[in-house]
Amino acid sequence: MKKPPMLKGRSDPVFDRLGQSPHKERLSDYLALLKPLDDQGRYLPFDELRYRWAPGLDSNLCWALVKKARTAQYSSLLPLGEPIQWGKFVLTPLAQKAVSAVDRQATTAALEYMTGQIGERAHFSYLLNDLIEDEAISSSQLEGAATTTRVAKDMLKRKRLPRTPDERMVIGNYKMMNFAWEKRYDPLSIELITAMHRVGVEGIDDPQYSPGAFRINDDVVVQDGEGNTVHTPPPAAGLASRLQVLSKWINQSHDDPDQVDYLHPLIKGIALHFALGYEHPFRDGNGRVARALFYWFMFKNDFSAFRYIAISLLLRNAPVKYGRSYLNTEADDLDMTYFIDFQCSVIFRAVSAFTEAYRKSLAYTESFDRWLLESGFFDQLTEKQRAVYQVAKSGMAKEFTAVNVKENLNCSYNTASATLNGLVELKVFEKRKMGREWVFFLRAASMI
Repeated sequence: MKKPPMLKGRSDPVFDRLGQSPHKERLSDYLALLKPLDDQGRYLPFDELRYRWAPGLDSNLCWALVKKARTAQYSSLLPLGEPIQWGKFVLTPLAQKAVSAVDRQATTAALEYMTGQIGERAHFSYLLNDLIEDEAISSSQLEGAATTTRVAKDMLKRKRLPRTPDERMVIGNYKMMNFAWEKRYDPLSIELITAMHRVGVEGIDDPQYSPGAFRINDDVVVQDGEGNTVHTPPPAAGLASRLQVLSKWINQSHDDPDQVDYLHPLIKGIALHFALGYEHPFRDGNGRVARALFYWFMFKNDFSAFRYIAISLLLRNAPVKYGRSYLNTEADDLDMTYFIDFQCSVIFRAVSAFTEAYRKSLAYTESFDRWLLESGFFDQLTEKQRAVYQVAKSGMAKEFTAVNVKENLNCSYNTASATLNGLVELKVFEKRKMGREWVFFLRAASMI
């Protein structure tokens, strides 16, 4: 067996410093830091790592060793900004865990299996339609909309016209998420990006948002809660051409297992999310468009369950960490691992929550049917009446109209109306006239 060659050449300045006093006396402590993750498997920025190194160590030298280990594992992602810098990342265990969860639980095939397991799909369809609303509402709240979740859901379910700018923001996000689903087979283009923005913000405050129009000046900045500028986007000049480069990269296939530069769609979708936020192409509404485009890309790659997985629900609860993941990436030469890892942690929890909701729905469906059979009431109800009754008993929805039953159960208006009135005749439901429509709800003390 041939021995490997002896390496010759210029010395490494990092290791040269380790051989000098006083560092050489603590050589083992320094060399233990020559890895991309900390001892708990976290990919931390310098600002957090510097408090975790042993006392007496040179923080600059410690960081140089960590960066050396990370640089050796970098994969290039995409060109960003002006002048061009390449975003790069390290595929961490956390990212791999999220990729695995998405592959197992969020594909179209996994969703079809779930609905098949439910058997009578009507109750599950109520759950899914309820989950569709969550991303639109939480994404709006993340951007400052003061509308409560209960009021927003009531507006969407009853198709009530919005009364305030905040409610218009929710409606806009809801339309944008549906637009992302409808356009999932289209390639990414400047036209698609601007159309996404127009659908999401038109009619809220057009002078503020300039729906569907890129910014033409360099007066747009990102500020923190105290008014400090934390991100200055690349110049408006060349914005369209940079987004064309981004579109070309997104439209290229990177998920062929035989490709040398294989990239899982989840990582690529997160990179798209980051790129839109970094470029900040619009005067306002950039975060909403960036998140909607992430969803569009996941839909495009056959991860249909993301229609019902609300990442903004978790981002809303950690807005500081969300913003910091952007800032850490920008501060560290566009090392996108910080942003990718944070998004992967959020997506892993969101996918797990969706799967848990499905399992609870399945268990409740089985126990509800057993309860109906034991009561002798099962055969008195039609399949659709059982579904509506089950939804009401579970508390998933408290009020029903013929319109929302029609949409949830995919039936005609007459069938939906007959379903609800039949439950009233059986003394299970009551009804009350509210405005121009009848609203049905569970009786306080029904016959069962």
